[in-house]
Amino acid sequence: MTTPPDTAPEPLTAPAPLAGYTVAVTAARRREELGALLDRRGARVVYAPAIRIVPLSDDAELVAATEQVLAAPVDLVVATTGVGFRGWLEAADAWDLPLVEHLRTARVLARGPKARGAIRGGGLVDAWSPASESSAEVLEHLLSGAEGPLAGRRVAVQLHGDPLPDFVDALRAAGAEVLTVPVYRWVLPADVAPLRRLVGMVVARTVDAVTFTSAPAAASLLSVAAELGQREDLVAALNGGVLPIAVGPVTAGPLTAAGIETLQPERSRLGALAREVVARLPERDPVLRIGTAELQVRGHAAVLDGRLVELPPGPVAVLRALAVRPGAVVVKADLVRGLPGGGDGHAVEMAVTRLRAALGPGLVETVVKRGYRLAL
Repeated sequence: MTTPPDTAPEPLTAPAPLAGYTVAVTAARRREELGALLDRRGARVVYAPAIRIVPLSDDAELVAATEQVLAAPVDLVVATTGVGFRGWLEAADAWDLPLVEHLRTARVLARGPKARGAIRGGGLVDAWSPASESSAEVLEHLLSGAEGPLAGRRVAVQLHGDPLPDFVDALRAAGAEVLTVPVYRWVLPADVAPLRRLVGMVVARTVDAVTFTSAPAAASLLSVAAELGQREDLVAALNGGVLPIAVGPVTAGPLTAAGIETLQPERSRLGALAREVVARLPERDPVLRIGTAELQVRGHAAVLDGRLVELPPGPVAVLRALAVRPGAVVVKADLVRGLPGGGDGHAVEMAVTRLRAALGPGLVETVVKRGYRLAL
C-alpha cells in the first residue's frame, strides 16, 4: 500500500524585519548603499537627498587656502574626512603644488579610519586618531597638550562641508594659528521637491523612520520645513511617531539643537545605522495576542500569525488606534480624527470593512452604538 504524500502545509516564512515599514534616506553620498541595506531587510525606501556636495577643485577659495598652508611650515594637520582629505591632495597635485612634501614634517591627525586611509593613500603618515571617530575627541586631544603646546603653532584643519566654528575657535583661543581648508561644501540639492515631499510625509507620519548620515542633511531638512511653515510640525512628528536615526552624535547635532531626541548606533557606520533601524522599528510595535492570533501593526501593514498583510492608509490608521488598548472600545469620533486626510463615520465603517476582509473575521468587533475594539 502506497503511503500518501505528506500534505501538511509548509511553515510560513517570517516577514523580513523591516517589511511593512517605510524608511527615508536623506544621504547624498552613498545613498544607494544605505538604501540597499534597508531594502534587503524588507523596508520600503524613500530617497530624499537633503544636500548636494560641491567640490572645490576649481575654486579660488581652496587654491588660496592651500597657498596659505604652503607659505610656512605646518606643525599639525587635522584630516576630518577621507573623501575630503583625498580630494585636497588630488587638487593640489593637479595644480602642481607640493602639498604632500610640505606636510611630511607635520603631525597628521585623522578623525576616523577613512581619513586615516586617505592620509596613508596620499603617501603621508597618520600620527593619531580617536577611538570615538569624533571631532570633539580630536579637539580634546589637542587642547590636552598631547601634541605639545598650541600657542604659536600652525594648525591646518581640513573642513568637511561645515565650518566647525567651535573646533576652530577653541584652537585659536589656545594660541594656535589655524588654517581652515574648505575642500567641499554642502548646498541644497538641485531638485528640492523630494525633500519637500519628505517633510509632508514626516508631518503626516506616513514614513516610519528618517535616517541621517551628515549634520548638514539634518540641518537642511529643518531648513526646508521652516520654509514650508512646517518646522514645528516636523519636530513634533520626529518626537512622536517617526523615528529619527542618526549615524552618530555629530550628525545628530542640528536635530538635538532643535529639541529632537535621536537614536544612534554604537559605531558611526552605514551597516550599524541599518542595524539600528532593524532593531528599533519592530520593537516600537509590540506583538499582541488577539484571541488565538498574534498581531503586530507595522507602518503600512499588519503581521498576522507570521503573515504580512499590506493595508491602505485608512484601515491601518484604524487598526493602529484599536491596537493601542486591545479590548478597549474606541469610539467612532476618535477613529475619524485619526483618519489620514480626514473623513467621517462612513469612512471609518468602510475602513473596518476593509480590515475584516484583509485580516479575516473575528479580530475587529463592533460594539453597538459605541464603536469598535480588537477582540481578546
